[in-house]
Amino acid sequence: MFIFSSTLSFMLACILHVAAAPHPAPPGIRRADVSVVTQMTSTQLADLAPYTEFARAAYCSPTIVTGWQCGQACEAVPGFEVSLTGGDDDNIQYYYVGYWPTENTVVVAHEGTDPTQLLSDLTDADVLMEPLDPTLFPGVNSSVEVHSGFANEHALTASIILKEVKSLISQYNANSVTLVGHSLGGALAELDCVFMALNLPSSIAIKGVTYGTPRVGNPAWAALFDSLISDFQRTNNMKDIIPIVPGRFMGFSHVQGEVHIISDGYAVECPGNDDATDALCTIRSVPNILAGDILNHLGPYQGIYIGTIFCT
Repeated sequence: MFIFSSTLSFMLACILHVAAAPHPAPPGIRRADVSVVTQMTSTQLADLAPYTEFARAAYCSPTIVTGWQCGQACEAVPGFEVSLTGGDDDNIQYYYVGYWPTENTVVVAHEGTDPTQLLSDLTDADVLMEPLDPTLFPGVNSSVEVHSGFANEHALTASIILKEVKSLISQYNANSVTLVGHSLGGALAELDCVFMALNLPSSIAIKGVTYGTPRVGNPAWAALFDSLISDFQRTNNMKDIIPIVPGRFMGFSHVQGEVHIISDGYAVECPGNDDATDALCTIRSVPNILAGDILNHLGPYQGIYIGTIFCT
C-alpha cells in the first residue's frame, strides 16, 4: 500500500504543478477534425471481450497460464494455445505468447502494474525519456524518445518474445500478431507493436489492444507509431487517471486509437493524438487526477476487471 501511495503522490505532484492552466497539445500527427467522436456499437464492444480476457490472463502466474488453465479468463477464450510464458512478477512482468486459431494470429500479452510490487512502481515513476535501442528498433531516428522505464522493461523480454513469435508464425502460417496489455503491460504492448512492425515481414499484420495505458513517448514516438500501426485501440475506462500520466507538460503524447468507456455499454472512439476536443474523451473528461478515480483503472471494461486479484 505504501508503494502504491508513493507512486500516486508522485503523479499528484506532477499534475498539480500544471493543473492551474490548460496546456496545449504537443506537435505531432493531427486528424482532420479532433472534435468528432464516434459511438461504438454493441457488436464492436463485444468484439473487444477476448482481448480484455487476454490482458486479464497476463496477471496470472505462468504456472497456470501454461496449458491455458487460468480460470475464467482462459475459459473465455477456448482453444488458445500457449507456447511460451515468463516473468517473475518482480524484476520482469509476467508475459505469455501463444497461437489463437480462431483469428489465425500470434498473441503476446504482458502483465501490468501491481501496486504491491516495488520494482513495477519504481518503473512507473521513472519519467525520464530516452531514444529507442537501435538494435531492437532498427532505422528509427534518435529524435523518437520513450519512457526510460518502459524501454528498459521492454528490452528484458523483446528478443525471446520475437523469437517465439517468428517460430509460431512459421509453424501455423499465421498472418498477424496481436499485442495486448493493461497498465504497464499496455505500455509494453504499445512498444511491441512498433518492435514487431520493424522486425517482421511487411506481410504480417500488426494489431494492438491495450487498456489503461499511460503515455509512452514523445510526439515523435506518436508520429512514428501512427505511421506504422493502423489497427490499434487503447481503451480508457471512465475516470481512470493512469492514461493522463506522464503529463504532456513533460513532453509525452499518446498515440492514436482511444476508445473511452463512458459507462457500461456506452463507449466512444476519440480522434487525434491526445488532442480531442469532445468532452467525452479522456483528455477533456479527466483533465487532472483530482477529477479521476484510480479504481476505474481496474475496470470494469465492459464487465471485466483486470488485475492480480481478478485472476480467477
